Amino acid sequence: MSGTASSTPLPSNGAIPPGMGYMGVGYVQDAKDFKADTRRFSPDVKPDANPLANSVGVDVSSWQGGINWSAVRGAGIEFAWMKATEGTTYKDPTFGTNYRGAHNAGVIRGAYHFARPDASGGAAQANHFVGNGGAWSRDNMTLPGVLDIEGSCYGKTRAAMRSWILDFADTYRARTGRDVAVYTSASWWDLCTGGWAGLSARSPLWVAHWTSAGGPRIPSGFPFWTVWQYTATGSVRGISGYVDRDRISGGRSRLLALANNTA
Repeated sequence: MSGTASSTPLPSNGAIPPGMGYMGVGYVQDAKDFKADTRRFSPDVKPDANPLANSVGVDVSSWQGGINWSAVRGAGIEFAWMKATEGTTYKDPTFGTNYRGAHNAGVIRGAYHFARPDASGGAAQANHFVGNGGAWSRDNMTLPGVLDIEGSCYGKTRAAMRSWILDFADTYRARTGRDVAVYTSASWWDLCTGGWAGLSARSPLWVAHWTSAGGPRIPSGFPFWTVWQYTATGSVRGISGYVDRDRISGGRSRLLALANNTA
């Protein structure tokens, strides 16, 4: 199934089988009620020539199979996030190899956790994440951990979802000394949290919006985006098949500031 995950549709009931979550799996479902959504599914929208000279990266999981990280870095990729955990028991089998491989190739890298708010509390999942790859250090090479939250509202009220997210964020900060980044879409955040602003002054926003437009739609409650996943059908030398492509809201100095928690 390597290289096909980002374009694989959800089951009709929107359920994501345990262990099968990855960044973007719930995006199509998230955005279905946004009639003005400008998603385009043409391969590899290229912001690399943007005059802002944004640093560009990828996000990966076991769906991508084996990755040649030296080739990825040679293709101009500066950063990568990779799936580490899901729920309180699952660990991505390719995480360790990807994490070491990216580091050795000079790719600034970080880990992400696929949230399962219906399975256990936010604190328990944050502890599982930190204990299995989600920790952080100020070394120029490690990005903050990411809470990947998307898909359905998991049967929770908006108040309950806010509480779950806050428990995860507070536990992550207590364990690592820095705030977790949040990956989501405008539609999910606005629907499932009511456009909550409770993390806007703390957590960098990683917004999913697959579009060739000049900028993404951002959730209510956040003033700006820090990372943008702009396509699920990207291509990068060293990775077979499609891969998610991302950009930072600035150049190399902004990327390093995000890694080192200096801005």
